[in-house]
Amino acid sequence: MHPLRAIGLTATAEDTYLTLVQRGPTTSAALASILRVTPDAVDAAAGELTGLGLVEPDGERLLARPPRAALEALAEIRAKELGALRDGADELSQFWRDHHPEGPGYIEIVRAEEPRKALARRVHDEAVQQVRALSIGSPGRLATPPNVAPGCREALARGVAYSVVYGAQVLRDPLGREAINACVTLGERARVFPNVALNLLICDDRFAVVHVPPRDHQWRHHIAVQQSALLDGLIGVFESYWQMAVPLPTTDESMDDVGDAPTDDTRQLLTYLSGGLTDESIARELGVSERTVARRIARLQEVLGAQTRFQLGVQAGRRGWL
Repeated sequence: MHPLRAIGLTATAEDTYLTLVQRGPTTSAALASILRVTPDAVDAAAGELTGLGLVEPDGERLLARPPRAALEALAEIRAKELGALRDGADELSQFWRDHHPEGPGYIEIVRAEEPRKALARRVHDEAVQQVRALSIGSPGRLATPPNVAPGCREALARGVAYSVVYGAQVLRDPLGREAINACVTLGERARVFPNVALNLLICDDRFAVVHVPPRDHQWRHHIAVQQSALLDGLIGVFESYWQMAVPLPTTDESMDDVGDAPTDDTRQLLTYLSGGLTDESIARELGVSERTVARRIARLQEVLGAQTRFQLGVQAGRRGWL
C-alpha cells in the first residue's frame, strides 16, 4: 500500500503518516527511532504532511489527521491544475500553428533522444484500454539489446490490452524472443509478420508514435500523431498487419508427426517459419536436426497445399492452426 507516494509524497512522509495513524501522537525523536531515519528526515516528512493537512503539531508530538478531507481538497486543486494544463496546451499549440503554418497541427516531430524516449513512455503510462503496436526493433549501429519497453509491464499489470505485430528480425534475435515471451506471459497478444515496415505505438484511439528508420539506419526523429484522419489511417495500417500476421505460440514441446490437429510444437514451428527464421535457427530452438525440420516443413506444405513457406503460415492461420 503506497497511497501517499502515488500523489508525490516521499516514502518517509508516507511511513511517518502510517505510523502516526497506527500509534497515535508521537514525538519526532520517537518516529526517527521507529522508522530508522534521521530526525531531519522526520522533520522534512512532517513538513510535507502538515502542508497537506494530514498532520498537525500536538505539543512536542505529531498528530495524524483524517485523510479524506485533506486528500479531496488536494484532488480538487490538482483537477484545476490539470484543466489549466490542458487549456495551456491548446493555447500554445494554436500559437505554434500560427507561427508555423507550414505543418499540420496534429503532427509533432521530436528529434532529441530524451524527449523521444519520454514520448514512447507516454504511450504505456497514459494508455487506459489498449496499446496496439508494430515493432521492428532498433536497427543498425544504434541498435540496443531488445528488452521490454519501459512502462509496458506496469500497463499490462493494470489491465491495458496489448496487441503487437513483430517483424521477423525481432523474432530472430534470442533476446528479442525472450522479451516477447515475457510480455506474452503478462498477457500481451503477439503476432509475427515477415516485412513490418516501421515502429508504431498507438495509445487507445488518442494518439500514436511513429518512427521509421532512415536509409542509414539511425533514428533521427519520432512523430507524434494526434486525433486526425492520419491517426485513423495508422490504426488501419496496424489492423491490416494484424490480419495478415501469424500468432505467436508460448509453449515448447517435442516434434511430433503432423496430424489432424496441430501440436503446440507444430504451432511454434509454423511461427518461426513465418517469422523468417532459417532451418538452422529453428532446429536450434526446437532441439532437433535441420533434416528433421526440413522433413517436417515439407510434410506441412503437403498437408496444407502450400507452395511457399510463407503461404504455409498463411494457410495454417486460415485453418485455425495458429
